[in-house]
Amino acid sequence: MTEAARGPAPLRVVLVDDEAPARALLREYLSAHPEVEIVAECANGFAAVKEVRERSPDVIFLDVQMPRLDGFEVLELLTPAPLVVFCTAYDEYALKAFDVHAVDYLLKPYGRERLAEALLRVEARRAAGPASASPGALAATARAPGAYAERLVVKDGAEIHVVPVAALDYVEAQDDYVALSTEGKKHLKQQTISSLETALDPQRFLRIHRSYIVNLERVTKIEPYSKDNYVVVLGSGQQLPVSRSGYARLRAFLDQKAQAGPPR
Repeated sequence: MTEAARGPAPLRVVLVDDEAPARALLREYLSAHPEVEIVAECANGFAAVKEVRERSPDVIFLDVQMPRLDGFEVLELLTPAPLVVFCTAYDEYALKAFDVHAVDYLLKPYGRERLAEALLRVEARRAAGPASASPGALAATARAPGAYAERLVVKDGAEIHVVPVAALDYVEAQDDYVALSTEGKKHLKQQTISSLETALDPQRFLRIHRSYIVNLERVTKIEPYSKDNYVVVLGSGQQLPVSRSGYARLRAFLDQKAQAGPPR
């Protein structure tokens, strides 16, 4: 039998939502569409990353607000990511969702007709070919305007590490990756240092060199290294190079800190 005679391939989907009633309702609505095959259901982001890697679905129906890993952090760990339909009770992410090439955005509570519209959009996008955003763009989308990252997710083989930003000592650029130095360990994350710089609070982190961002709370002093060159010394004793453009900003920060004195 030819491929045409067998008909189009089923649309393989993964459902991701930490609320069981929400998954059950979506499963019921999808049951009315024989072209859809549900290959996995996940109650948290860690399970979603595992199932999507193993099953390679065509599309995931993904909640945004979930504990431990939210929907955007899940996508950040999936490279390349499948087609995505966000399903959430919060409308604050609606426009941003399309910035990361989401196919559709279902605002809870949604009905059968609205889901059917989403499936039509999925089929159209599948026919046109996938489009995905960079991990840095996905991470930026998860933040409200003016907000900064409080944690970073890192994929290390089959393991997922969640690194609190407050625990970062410094960041080092390594081509299209960054090495996150925290608590004596380094985690390699696929992201450029420039995109990560925009995610970090400039009152807490400073780019002191084209290849380094430092946690300002870790800096204890600046020392001369050679003529017109300096290094910063961290509380751990680690030394990092400082560029000319970074020196003035760092000097100003340390002077301001010294004038403010110890916290009361």
